[in-house]
Amino acid sequence: MNQTGSVYNDFTGLANLKAQAAKESPEATQEAARQFEALFVQMMLKSMREAGAVLGEERDTTYEEMFDQQVAVDMTRGRGIGIAEMLVRQLAPTTAAAQAPPAPFDVAAARYTGPDRGVTAPREDWRPDGPQQFVADIWPLAEHAARQLDIDPRTLVAQAALETGWGQKLIRDGTGISGNNLFGIKADSRWDGERVTVNTLEYEGGMPQRTSAEFRAYPTLREGFADYVNFLQNNARYESATQGGLTPEDYAGSLQDAGYATDPQYADKIGELVNGSRLNDLVTHSARLKIETDESIYL
Repeated sequence: MNQTGSVYNDFTGLANLKAQAAKESPEATQEAARQFEALFVQMMLKSMREAGAVLGEERDTTYEEMFDQQVAVDMTRGRGIGIAEMLVRQLAPTTAAAQAPPAPFDVAAARYTGPDRGVTAPREDWRPDGPQQFVADIWPLAEHAARQLDIDPRTLVAQAALETGWGQKLIRDGTGISGNNLFGIKADSRWDGERVTVNTLEYEGGMPQRTSAEFRAYPTLREGFADYVNFLQNNARYESATQGGLTPEDYAGSLQDAGYATDPQYADKIGELVNGSRLNDLVTHSARLKIETDESIYL
């Protein structure tokens, strides 16, 4: 689909995008949302210029508009400012792609087995700018994974926050691209997917030691969450953690007892995060923001 001209230059393009999104591919829907996000940024820049202009001033704004359009395109590359992601959910809310569960994983090999199996896709380079974006971005994934494990989703957010320093210490490869591994799952002999080697902190005899280790790498955060669930549910040593109905403290304790982490305070740290005001305030804010965003799109 190629509607760049109409979408970037007038809001009437949104109606056409919504109509086409229902019958085109998820990729087309994402492109439509990205284009509309660029339009929004361009209109915002135009409003800012008009607010600062001298009343009654007559001037040629052609080059200003061209410059604003280019700025808008640059600002909305990659992850953009978040509007495109919101629109994807609104443009095609009933499509099969929108409702599809995370892609399946091969139980024996613990590797991605979606339609592009065998193809190494460029990894999503997630870079949350702080705890608020960290929680907002992973909360839907944590909810889905938590339903499969029958636990409180805050437990998974807390574990991911502990493992990654609220997203500021993600496992990254030599070029700086995220491995989308939020739970510190190592790449042992059972794993034949991508690997990322990084320096890490392990505990030996209760004492922290610096070492180098290989970790699993995933194309997206969603696949990282899916593999986390698969890793636990198909590993006998974590049977007590995956029985369902556990409190966050009991779940974290079961992981530690099974040897998930070498940090002797691992379970206590997860429990402190789950019960702390910081995480709960962020979860509440993310839920409220989602409701307000979903409502505003129809105004």
